[in-house]
Amino acid sequence: MEFVILIILAYLTGSIPFGLLLAMMHKVDLRSIGSGNIGATNVSRALGRNWAYLCFLLDCLKGLVPMLIAGMLIDNITIAKLSVWLCVGCAAILGHIFPIYIKFKGGKGMSTCLGVILGLFPYYTIPGVIAFAVWAICVLLWKYVSLASMIAAASFPITLTTAFFIQPDWHFKDLWPLFVVAIAIPVLIVVRHVENIKRLLEGSESKVLQK
Repeated sequence: MEFVILIILAYLTGSIPFGLLLAMMHKVDLRSIGSGNIGATNVSRALGRNWAYLCFLLDCLKGLVPMLIAGMLIDNITIAKLSVWLCVGCAAILGHIFPIYIKFKGGKGMSTCLGVILGLFPYYTIPGVIAFAVWAICVLLWKYVSLASMIAAASFPITLTTAFFIQPDWHFKDLWPLFVVAIAIPVLIVVRHVENIKRLLEGSESKVLQK
């Protein structure tokens, strides 16, 4: 029952539209600016980088905090408990993408996915840090957040697979739900970036870190 409650709370927490709230504090309708998205990238366009960093942090915490709480409630890892732990994270991500507070029209999910990944220690944490480093490098190289997000998401299951080869005590038969979600996350990220892909192909996608 405690995990059922936690899953519900994770969804409700994930649904908090921090980007929209930060913009409202400045009397700005974020959905009428740029891409109309409520994530950190659009906050950067509307309010500047510092507010975008804050939005990114808050959206990340929406995934991280529920995962840390769930981790503290789990004493030993079994497939069932691992699956429930992953369900908590998925609930937070779905809350961000389909927030109940604003008619289920949310963000792309990248920052909340990162929080979920970092919170599932130790299995997702190191691969998640590597994926974030890939994202940062791609942003610095090409200045496209959308492209960097998709590349970083695609790198995540690859680094997780590598970790399984390195860790002798990690066995696929005991931890296979990790791979299911690790593959589902990049698919979800790419699907949420379909419009960005179109703009990238057209050459009309907006860049970041520009003067």
